Amino acid sequence: MKTMALVFLLLLSVSFIGISQGQLKVGFYSNTCPDAESIVSGVVRNAAQSNSHIPPVLLRLHFHDCFVEGCDSSILIENGPNAERHAFSHQGVGGFEVIDQAKAQLEAMCPGVVSCADIIALAAREAIALANGPSYEVPTGRRDGRVSDVSLANNMPDISNSIQQLKAKFLQKGLSEKDLVLLSSAHTIGTTACFFMTDRLYNFSPGGGSDPAINPEFLPQLLSVCPQNGDVNVRLPIDRGSEQTFDNQILENIRNGFAVLKSDARLYEDETTRNVVDSYFRLLNPIFGTSFEADFVESIVKMGQIGVKTGSQGEIRRVCTAFN
Repeated sequence: MKTMALVFLLLLSVSFIGISQGQLKVGFYSNTCPDAESIVSGVVRNAAQSNSHIPPVLLRLHFHDCFVEGCDSSILIENGPNAERHAFSHQGVGGFEVIDQAKAQLEAMCPGVVSCADIIALAAREAIALANGPSYEVPTGRRDGRVSDVSLANNMPDISNSIQQLKAKFLQKGLSEKDLVLLSSAHTIGTTACFFMTDRLYNFSPGGGSDPAINPEFLPQLLSVCPQNGDVNVRLPIDRGSEQTFDNQILENIRNGFAVLKSDARLYEDETTRNVVDSYFRLLNPIFGTSFEADFVESIVKMGQIGVKTGSQGEIRRVCTAFN
């Protein structure tokens, strides 16, 4: 019975992802709005010039959009306190104004053609490139969703989740343990607030105190930046020593106990995810092994196809913050 259930889950996962891949294509706007991708690129680059935090913010926005109702820009809707964007799990998510700027330019050039959902995916690609990460083709053709409900974000992956909870939440979206590691490595750029560190530093369960997985050399630094009863809005890099460059340093930190977020540290507790982390640091990996950059691209493109609306589904919003 267990074997049959596992086979069913695998078939469901493959079928789900395959359907999504068949509905999107690279260059979807080549005829209807040929400058669409360059317009998004320009807006993101201009925004990043005035605010260096824009790349990680846009990358996080893409993740949060796709994990609720699929990659359909539901997170952008602003229709009152029950809008999805106000969910507790979306705390700190931003970049909305960048997407709005890109949408305004696209509407002026090609009205009613380019979806907000595609703008988010394209903006994330540009964000990675700006952080010296890999460049890649983005399949497009998503349409915008017509649902935005704060309760639908209740099952987002959370930094307090156990590794088993994280694996289960990713599996529900058709994503593997390898995808979990690679998409978590997006934390290679950006910062977090001390608010998200309090329990790990001062009330780690069971037994209280600090998380024993934190390297003893690193713990005093974290305690200094985020003192008990201090300002929870103080921010610190998620990737120690490489917070502005997209690379695999975040995985090296996880291996050595220098993970900042609890959820990142948990990746090294599970045999499967630990093996994925270690695979990028084997002796002959640069020659014969897998490429971290190539694998990350595969995972983020896969994530970008979760639950997409295409064809006659959804709509192309005139403004990203409101349904038509």
